[in-house]
Amino acid sequence: MADNNNNSLPGSSKDNPDHDSETNQVSKENSSLSTIVRRFKDSVSLGKTHKFWESQPVGQFKDIGDSNLPEGPIEPPTLLSEVKQEPYNLPSQYEWTTCDMESDKTCDEVYNLLKNNYVEDDENMFRLGARMTMSRTIKLYKLPDSPATPGFRNMELRDVPAVTRLLRNYLSQFVVAPDFDENDVEHWLLPTENVVDSYLVESPETHEITDFCSFYTLPSSILGNQNHSTLKAAYSYYNVSTKTPLLQLMNDALIVAKQKDFDVFNALDVMHNESFLKELKFGPGDGQLHYYLYNYRLRHALRPSELGLVLL
Repeated sequence: MADNNNNSLPGSSKDNPDHDSETNQVSKENSSLSTIVRRFKDSVSLGKTHKFWESQPVGQFKDIGDSNLPEGPIEPPTLLSEVKQEPYNLPSQYEWTTCDMESDKTCDEVYNLLKNNYVEDDENMFRLGARMTMSRTIKLYKLPDSPATPGFRNMELRDVPAVTRLLRNYLSQFVVAPDFDENDVEHWLLPTENVVDSYLVESPETHEITDFCSFYTLPSSILGNQNHSTLKAAYSYYNVSTKTPLLQLMNDALIVAKQKDFDVFNALDVMHNESFLKELKFGPGDGQLHYYLYNYRLRHALRPSELGLVLL
């Protein structure tokens, strides 16, 4: 089953063939950036204070839509000599410590903290559709047994330079995106069991690396169910299409995720992802994900398609 982590997907005339052109024009207007900003401002209680974040150099709710503010750093850089050398005071029950992630004891503590205090869906909203039986759901989301693209294979260590070139070239077109080097690609994208899966397309004729796709693993615990304890979820990461159509590349990603026993495949509508979400039967999510840049102000809010960053 596929899931799109966004609140809405744009419609088309194919979806509503009975709607006239006036209705379609209104739909386009409703999806404009100004309308999105206005709706967001209406949905946020501007009278509510955010004592911590209002003291930090980040974008503020009250500034949304104000094009007079300068774009760029909010506060000037601080000289190292002016940085406070002593740790800030904490309440008496707390103390500063440096986590040694090479220590099994520390790793267990961090694991238990996240496991027992992460986001919980009290409303049980994740439900694999209304009036949908399990057999109908399986039939609707059925996938081929193997990828269709010739040369589709796992990424290996020897592929890091080629993948880095592909990724850097692709991400250069977006307004905000990470600047990956080969060390970054090896660390973040080289396949690691139960952490990240990465695949690429190697041309059978020229052996050129032409396309790349990846997803990371983020399982959820299922509470109060005698038959199931874990929901194994894949999240779309970075995908680059130069020769293989993105729709076909992502369908192959869904196939290999199914082969690895993932229950659901999630994707944001950032970068060019919107081009495959509807066709591959992704269902719209019920939340909005907002990105905040620390000590940097953008004059205009970005469209998801202008964002080349996926946060882990």
